[in-house]
Amino acid sequence: MADTSLRKRIWGWFFFDWASQPYNTLLLTFIFGPYVKDVMGDGTSAQAAWGFGIAAAGIVIAILAPILGAIADTGGNRLRFIWGFSALYVLGSSMLWFTDPVDFNLYSTLFFFAIGLIGMEFATIFTNSMLPDLGPREEIGRISGNGWAFGYLGGLITLVIMLTLLAENKTTGTTLIGIDPLFGLNAEAREGTRAVGPLTALWYVIFMVPFFLWVRDPRQHPAPKGAVRKALHQLWKTITSLPNHPSRFAYLGSSMFYRDALNGMYTFGGIYAAGVLGWSVVDVGVFGILAIISGAVFAMIGGHLDDHFGPKPVITTCVWILMGVGIGIIMIRPDSLFGIALPAGSNLPNIAFYIFGATIGAAGGVIQSASRTMMVRQADPERMTEAFGLYALSGKATSFLAPLSIGIVTTLTGSQSLGITPLIGLFVIGLVLLRWVQPDGD
Repeated sequence: MADTSLRKRIWGWFFFDWASQPYNTLLLTFIFGPYVKDVMGDGTSAQAAWGFGIAAAGIVIAILAPILGAIADTGGNRLRFIWGFSALYVLGSSMLWFTDPVDFNLYSTLFFFAIGLIGMEFATIFTNSMLPDLGPREEIGRISGNGWAFGYLGGLITLVIMLTLLAENKTTGTTLIGIDPLFGLNAEAREGTRAVGPLTALWYVIFMVPFFLWVRDPRQHPAPKGAVRKALHQLWKTITSLPNHPSRFAYLGSSMFYRDALNGMYTFGGIYAAGVLGWSVVDVGVFGILAIISGAVFAMIGGHLDDHFGPKPVITTCVWILMGVGIGIIMIRPDSLFGIALPAGSNLPNIAFYIFGATIGAAGGVIQSASRTMMVRQADPERMTEAFGLYALSGKATSFLAPLSIGIVTTLTGSQSLGITPLIGLFVIGLVLLRWVQPDGD
């Protein structure tokens, strides 16, 4: 296995995106989030609770992400960290089976959801930091884009499995294709939908096998004595020196806000559609299929645009698009569209939301791929894991801001639509800071 080809290493690296994407697709956005809304009964309360719970996980991630990255750079092999955080991923997701609607405990639900989310985010820090080892600088945009596309495909397949074979419609008790949930799962107890947790865990366990078989970390030396203290000292030095690297500093700040806004769109899209438009879990899932397909296709296209034009213009264009989508979503109501009253039963709001969902998927896939290649351009090659720890920090230092502000505004206004307005402001801040980012770093 020591002679594993570069091609196999790249494919092994792709499999992390394939294995981990269902946490975002099934749990964060399209299946489990709307299920929580169904159980709680009120979209506004569910949106607020979802926001506060994810904000708490975001604070933990923000504090520990750069520290872990610095320790990994000093202490050697990153694969051992991925093993450990994979265990959290599997534990957190599998425990979501125990969310019986009759005996639903919101706090334990949010706790285990956060455990899995933290595991996924921390494992991602270490896999992202391996990107520069997979090819020359002029090819990493394409590699990153293809990885995102492959991940989206994995998310799509698991979503189709959930909708056709497991997740039951709340009213009919059958899946999208009109059958009872497989394996004798009890539709009345929502066991088909609750199976999303174990499915997410099992999918990860199976498809991380190629990753661990084929990916090798060039830094396999053992941690030297005093590695943790040295790592923390180096991290503090890196953070305090950021003003001396204005492009890197501006990029970390910019991505901190625009990625937080994008994550807010992903996180609250399902709950928003369920609460505002009255969509069922199955309806949201179909919406998710459309968004994922557009995300996969455009992630590959975006990877080639990244290689050709560089990541900065790609990111800037996507931020403008997503900001426009955010404004448009706020103006969708069951009885009106962009302020124009509609006849009762009009399907135009649903169609508009489908179009916006496809646009979010497309722009989101492109911007996430381009963002990690931009980080490679901004980072010190000798401190790449630490850089992606800071990148995770920039994505998570305010990761509590979007869900927390949505939770607060939703609670204060009593409106799901007004509750997502903070996302627009975050996109604006990210766009402004992007002006000071140099395409090739300092």
